[in-house]
Amino acid sequence: MKNTLPIVTLSIALSACATGGMNAPAASGAVPAASAATPAVQTADAAMRRPVSAVRRTGAGPAEQNEDEGLPTVQLTDELLYKLLASEFAFQRGDWQSAYVTTLGTAQQTRDPRLAKRAAEIALSAKQVDEAMNAVRLWRSLAPNSDEAAQYYLSFIILGDNLAEAKPILEQRLREARPQTRGLLAFQMQRLLARAKDKAAALALLDEVLAPYLDMPEAHLALAQGAFAAGDSQRARREAQLALTAKPDSEIAVLALAQVTPDKTEAGKILQDFIAKNPKTREVRLAYARMLVEQKEYAKARAQFEALLKEQPQDLTSLYALGVLEVQANDLNAAEQHLTTYLKVLAANPDEERDPSQALLLLAQIAEERKDTEGVLKWLSQIEPGEAYLNAQLKRAQVIAKRDLPAARKLLHEITVSGEREQGQVILAEAQLLRDANQVPEAMKVLQEGIRQSPDNTDLLYDYAMLAEKSSQWDTMEASLRKIMQLAPANHHAYNALGYSLAERNIRLEEAYTLIDKALKLAPDDPFIMDSMGWVQFRLGRLKEAEALLRRAYEIRPDVEIAAHLGEVLWVKGQRADAEKLWRDARNKDPQNDTLKNTLARLNVNL
Repeated sequence: MKNTLPIVTLSIALSACATGGMNAPAASGAVPAASAATPAVQTADAAMRRPVSAVRRTGAGPAEQNEDEGLPTVQLTDELLYKLLASEFAFQRGDWQSAYVTTLGTAQQTRDPRLAKRAAEIALSAKQVDEAMNAVRLWRSLAPNSDEAAQYYLSFIILGDNLAEAKPILEQRLREARPQTRGLLAFQMQRLLARAKDKAAALALLDEVLAPYLDMPEAHLALAQGAFAAGDSQRARREAQLALTAKPDSEIAVLALAQVTPDKTEAGKILQDFIAKNPKTREVRLAYARMLVEQKEYAKARAQFEALLKEQPQDLTSLYALGVLEVQANDLNAAEQHLTTYLKVLAANPDEERDPSQALLLLAQIAEERKDTEGVLKWLSQIEPGEAYLNAQLKRAQVIAKRDLPAARKLLHEITVSGEREQGQVILAEAQLLRDANQVPEAMKVLQEGIRQSPDNTDLLYDYAMLAEKSSQWDTMEASLRKIMQLAPANHHAYNALGYSLAERNIRLEEAYTLIDKALKLAPDDPFIMDSMGWVQFRLGRLKEAEALLRRAYEIRPDVEIAAHLGEVLWVKGQRADAEKLWRDARNKDPQNDTLKNTLARLNVNL
C-alpha cells in the first residue's frame, strides 16, 4: 500500500539501561532549567504559612517545633517580610539582579537553605551561571545532607568541567551507599558525567570512582556507557562483554553490548542468540524486532512481534507494530484485526503517551483500499483534535467530495484552524477539490481570495500559477511564479515550473534552460526536474543529452509523463519499436494520462 506510516524505530540506547536518573537539573545549553517564577504575594504568604524558613512573628508566642530537621527557626520580622516581598516583586518586574541579591542575602542572614535554592532559581531563570553556582554552593553548605542540593551542585561542576571537584563527592556517595543500591548509583553517575564537555576526562573520572567496585556487572555497564559516549567503541564492547559474562542472563548487558556493536548484523546476531537461550525475554525481543524494522526485515520483525503478542495478547506496542507491518505487507485483514484490538485495549486502558490517531488513519487507509467509503469516514470521524486532526478533516472532505462537493466544501469551511499555515492548507484542499471536479475558474477564485488574505503564501501562489497554466493564462502563471522566486529564492519548484512551461510551448528555450538548470542545482536528484531538463534539451535539438537525462529520470521514477517524453525522443531518433514499447507500458499504468495521450495524438501513433 502507498503512504504507509513510519514504524517505531530502534531504541536500545545505553541510557535506557539505567533504571532511573538522579533527578538533577537537565542541561539547557550550559545551565540547568530554572523553576517557574513564584508570584510575589504567594511567596510572601507561603513564608508565613509554610517553612520557607521556620519563622515566627515578633511578639508572638513560642514557635512550634520545626518539622523539617536541620532548618533554622528565625523570627519573621517586618524587615524580613519586606525583603521577601521586595525580592519577588522585583523578579516579577524582570529585575533579576535585585531579586537575586536580596534573596541570597536573606539566605545568608537566616541560614535557610530554601532561600538559597530560590536564589539559584532566580539566577537560572536569567541564565546567569556563575551567580546560580554561588547560590547552589550556599544551599549545599546550609543543607549538607540534602540530596537535591548535592545533585544541583554536581550538575554545575560537571557542566563546568570541574571534574576534580566532583571526584570526592562521587566517591563518598558510592562508599556510603547500601550494596543493593550501589549498582543503580553507578548508572546515575555515568549519566551525570555524560553532561561533561570533555568526554574522555569524564570516562577517566568514572574509571577512578568505580575501580573498587568492578565485581559489580553494573560498574562495567556504566563504564561501557561512558566509553561509548567518549567514542571508544572497543572499550565499550569490552566492558559490556565483561558485564554479560558476569551475568549471562542480563537483559541490560546484552542490550548494551548490541548498542555498542558498530556492525548491525553482528548486533542482531547477539540479540538473536540471547533470545534463543532466554525465550521469555521481552525487552531484548522487542529491541531485536525494532532493529529488524530499521533494517527493513519486515517479515522477520513480524515474527518477533507475534511472539511478543502471544505472551501478552493485549500488549499495545506489539498490536500496533503488527498492524503497521501487516499494512506494509498488504495483509489487510490481519492489520485490521490488530489495529482494532489496539484501539479497544487503549480505550479500556488510556495512556497519555499513546495517540490512537495513527491507528485510525491506518484503518481509514485500509477501508480506502477496499473502496469502503463509509468505513473511511467512520475511522476519520473518530480522530480528535490534535496533531492529526486537520489532515483527517481534509481527507474526509476529499472522500465526501466524490459524491457531494457542496457538502465537502461546507465541511472545510467549518474547520477551526490555528494560524495562517493551517488556513492555507484548507484553502489548498478546497481548490484541489474544485480542480478535481473540473471547476477550474471557481478553484482560481478560492485561491485568489486566499492570496488576498495571505499575499506571501508561496504554496497558494504556486497552485494558483498551475491553475493559470491549465487555463492558458500564461502571463498570470508567470507573474505568480516570479513572485515565488522573489519570496523564496531557493524554491526549485517555481524555476522548474516556469522553465518547463516555456519548453512545453517551445518558446524562449534558452531562458527555459537557465531556469531549469537553476532548479536542478537546487534539487539535483529530483527526477521531475531531470525530466524538464531532458525535455528542454530535446526542444533545443540535443537528442543525446535529452535521452541520457530522461533515462536517468525514468530509472529513478518510472512515471508516465517521463515515459511519454523519453518515448518521443526515441521516436525522433528512429528507435520506434523501443518508443512504442515504452508507451505501451506507460498506458497500462495510466491510460488516461493527458501528456501521454497528447503525445500519441500529435505523433499520430496508434499503439
